Amino acid sequence: MKENIETLNRRLAGKTADEVLAYFAQQYGGRIALASSFGAEDQVLTHLLQPHREHIGVFTIDTGRLPYETYDVMDRTNQKYGMNIDVYFPDPSDVEALYKAQGINGFYDSVENRRRCCHARKIAPLKRALRGVEVWITGLRREQSPTRESMRMVEHDEANGLLKLNPLIEWSEAEVWEHLHANGVPYNRLHDHGYPSIGCAPCTRAVVPGDDIRSGRWWWESPEHKECGLHRKE
Repeated sequence: MKENIETLNRRLAGKTADEVLAYFAQQYGGRIALASSFGAEDQVLTHLLQPHREHIGVFTIDTGRLPYETYDVMDRTNQKYGMNIDVYFPDPSDVEALYKAQGINGFYDSVENRRRCCHARKIAPLKRALRGVEVWITGLRREQSPTRESMRMVEHDEANGLLKLNPLIEWSEAEVWEHLHANGVPYNRLHDHGYPSIGCAPCTRAVVPGDDIRSGRWWWESPEHKECGLHRKE
């Protein structure tokens, strides 16, 4: 697998996101999917993969604690592209057990509690969503946070035993927004109110212009902990 990763990264060096998606659609059609949280990057990718919808699926995880604005952009995206994005929910028994163990907002109390919440509401549903998938497309960009600076276009996701594809890994935030506006792509309205990165409502807040773009996520934790577990490397 390591050799395959190296070969893929060399082959895709210098390719545009469109070219990368076209290559993987051809090579892994029916076994590749975008996991969308309806953030700006995921919306760019949803737009770019439209020519390949027969081969590339799109799904999202509804944690049960998303902001209204996220549901709104989900609806507008489905309408614009004439699609019905697959939605995966947490197992009710996992959420009930989480509540009994730490209460409704116990994730504020410790990193361990917060990770348990993320596991029940995000990671466990993600594992169900990725069954049968060999390539998981993400909207990760290198400049998003310190935890992502070393990421590459193609990686091996050990936790799920598949390839992780990051077509926008080299994109800047400015490039993301230029693409959204130029193509009339729906985006989360919270982005217009100081929310550059959006997750669950109780774990996301607006940031001051100039702050790190993920500083509003889990703001009570130190930067090296700011991953829900989907993309965190041990």
